[in-house]
Amino acid sequence: MAKGTIKVTAENIFPIIKKFLYSDKEIFFREIISNAIDATLKFKKLSQLGEAKEEITETKIEIKINKKEKTLHIIDEGIGMSIKEIDKYINQIAFSGAEEFIETYKNKEIIGHFGLGFYSAFMVSDKVEIFSKSYIKEIPSAYWRSDGSPIFFLAEGDKKERGTEIVLHVNDKEFLEESRIHALLYKYCKFMPVPIKFGDREDEETKIKVDKISNDYTPIWTKNPLLLAEEDYKEFYSKLYPTDKDEPLFWIQLNIELPFHLTGILYFPKLKNKIEIHKNKIHLYKNQVFVTNNVEGIVPEFLHLLRGIIDSPDIPLNVSRSDFQSDEAVKKIAGYITRKVADKFNSIFKNDRSLYEKKWEDIKIIIEHGMLSEEKFFKKANDFFLYMTVDGRYFTFDEFTERIRVTHKNKENNKLIYLYSSNKETQYSYIKLAKDKSYEVLLLEDPLGPHLIQKLEVYHKDIFFTRVDADSIENLFKKEEINISILSENDKEILKKILSKTIDTHKFSIFLENLESKSFPFIITVPEFMRRMKDMSKAGGYKNSEALPDVYHLKVNSNHEFIRVILKEFNPSLQKKMIEKSLYLAMLSKNLLVGEALSKFVALSFNELLDENIL
Repeated sequence: MAKGTIKVTAENIFPIIKKFLYSDKEIFFREIISNAIDATLKFKKLSQLGEAKEEITETKIEIKINKKEKTLHIIDEGIGMSIKEIDKYINQIAFSGAEEFIETYKNKEIIGHFGLGFYSAFMVSDKVEIFSKSYIKEIPSAYWRSDGSPIFFLAEGDKKERGTEIVLHVNDKEFLEESRIHALLYKYCKFMPVPIKFGDREDEETKIKVDKISNDYTPIWTKNPLLLAEEDYKEFYSKLYPTDKDEPLFWIQLNIELPFHLTGILYFPKLKNKIEIHKNKIHLYKNQVFVTNNVEGIVPEFLHLLRGIIDSPDIPLNVSRSDFQSDEAVKKIAGYITRKVADKFNSIFKNDRSLYEKKWEDIKIIIEHGMLSEEKFFKKANDFFLYMTVDGRYFTFDEFTERIRVTHKNKENNKLIYLYSSNKETQYSYIKLAKDKSYEVLLLEDPLGPHLIQKLEVYHKDIFFTRVDADSIENLFKKEEINISILSENDKEILKKILSKTIDTHKFSIFLENLESKSFPFIITVPEFMRRMKDMSKAGGYKNSEALPDVYHLKVNSNHEFIRVILKEFNPSLQKKMIEKSLYLAMLSKNLLVGEALSKFVALSFNELLDENIL
């Protein structure tokens, strides 16, 4: 029998543990169970090596609650401990240089360190007891207890079976409730590598009571992918995310041995064409022990939209967050995951393009994020990122470039112009004008579109993206041939004066252009540069984005027949109405007709109907 004092200079080390090592007292459950797992796996290893004389049997960990005695029991069938080992691992190692240890690790996580991990039990207990029997039969069993002070009691015990039983005399009744323990098992232990029994259940066939195992101790990511079917992956996804009624689009199984060890599964959820930040949906495990659902640094930010499991013994948990993000091993893991994701996209695209295109609207937001944030991914994604035309056809960047290489080149600056629309409905008339001239128009309607095309223009110096309503088609694609104006220079001067009297030149800059006669008489455009600056400011959430001026260009087609009608009209009042009506129609096509202008347009239209005696 031994009675002693843990050698620490602090009068009571336990409040320090409670204050600095763990932010949440429920962590004690993970630590105690992790110790039991570790002891069990060590015994299995010794058995495989022939160092343990006992035959390998199916081992388990058992959890019991005794509400009457207010105790929580964690029992394993692992390697066990002798009196000397308890003295070493509980009394000495845990507190050798304890204060220095606390100072070093006070902002960091401790997992698998038996001494300090074990003492987390005092966060919820007034007294803790250890009953242990070594796997070496000749060694007597051991008994230890402490009430949370530096005073401990250590002696021979009477435990007969191999393993360790930890008894917590719980002072917080919530940890004596079965529902609370079930919740902790689900959160921290659902994939631990040893069966964990908590209660009994009735066997459906024999009606005999059997162990109720609370965890999946051989989860899918630990198995050979060649032995798994599609349904296995879908079933596992349903277990992880029971509230998600949509099946995952596809998945990646991670498995690497060198230069680090990492396993897991990443699922691509159905995003329903929205930017949904699925934070805390990827779970990080260390040797099947749940650690956190904050995977910042390990998984690149653009993949936080994914779901799944990452399990690695090589992730350095016991470092600060800033050190963690700069750790070389972590960077390699992030790089590996990025490469695996890129390879998966590329594989699906090459092997089943039709399926890839069907899933495109759900996965493109992930790829766009990656292209904007990861340079290496940006280069890889060139092979599988799809650009959709307003007609619903998909092309890679290289495919689309080859398609428009001759037809979409601006003769003036020799750049290849990529026409795009951000809204097929509001820009319909502009799209039609382009398509009537056989120009292809891409559809870029998501919020990341402006940022992506900006990056593409930087990467490819000889291209330029411009929205279909940024200018007249004739100006966007300047040809060698020039349209001749049917108006004389004198007519143009007169027209400018007439227009300036009616149109607010502070809002609209007026340009007379020699366009084709089939074009509209008035076309409102927004210069690509100014519009893009405003759009990107809004997307970036800048407070002053609304302060950027709305710059509208009014392109007046001097070759249109209606322009000549305006010029020939001698009645100033009627001439003004014709100009106003034409401007309102142009604004309507641009979705700018609101407020007072809309009211005037409606009144003007009804008055015309009355004048024509239609009503």
